Amino acid sequence: MSDLLNRLGYLQTRRDRTPNLDLARDLAARDDTAGIQEIAQNMWNDNKNIHGDCMNVMYELGRVDPNLITPYAADFIKFLKSKHQNMALGAITALMEISKVKPDFIFKHLDEIKKVAETGSDLDVDRSILALAHTAAGDAEYSKSIFPYMLQHLLSCHHKHVPERAEKILVAVNEDNKIDFVRTLKKRLEALSGSDFTRLKKIIRLAENI
Repeated sequence: MSDLLNRLGYLQTRRDRTPNLDLARDLAARDDTAGIQEIAQNMWNDNKNIHGDCMNVMYELGRVDPNLITPYAADFIKFLKSKHQNMALGAITALMEISKVKPDFIFKHLDEIKKVAETGSDLDVDRSILALAHTAAGDAEYSKSIFPYMLQHLLSCHHKHVPERAEKILVAVNEDNKIDFVRTLKKRLEALSGSDFTRLKKIIRLAENI
C-alpha cells in the first residue's frame, strides 16, 4: 500500500473516521491534486473497506472545498447505483457539495438525482434535495425546472420531514418563487405540532421576508 492509503482509517485499524477526516484536511491544505487523484482512483478498490474510506475522504474534501472533487463528479454519479449503501450515500453527499459550485453538472444529471430523492434513505433524500436546491439557486432557468419538483416533494413527503426539507429548499427561494413556496408550506402546517410547527413557521417568515 502507498503511504497515502496507509493513512486511511481501515489500514490504521481504526473504527472511527478521524484518520480519513485528517487526511482530507491535509490534502486540501496542500492542494495535493496527485494525492486526491490517488484517493479518487481507490474509490474503485476491490477492498470494500478501502473504497469506503476513500469515498469518505472525497466527500470530506468536498466539504472543505467542492472544487477539489469536481473532476470526479462523473464517478460520483456512477456510485449512486452502488450496491453498497455507504458508497451511494457518500456519492450523493459529494454531489451535494459539488452542486454549490457546478450546478450545470447536476442539472445535466437531474434524472439520477431525482431518483435518489424518490427512492433513497432519509439521508439520501435530504442530500439530494439540497443538491437540487443549490442547482436551482445557481441559475434562473434551472430553477424553473427544479423548483416545482421540490414544491411537489414538500407536498408529498411525510410531515415529519417537511421542516428540514423546507430549510434545505430555502436556499433556492427568491422573490419570484417565494409566494408558491410559502403557500406550499402553509398547506403542511396543519399536520405539524410542537417544535416542528414552530420550525416551519420560522421558515415561512424567513421566506416572506426575502
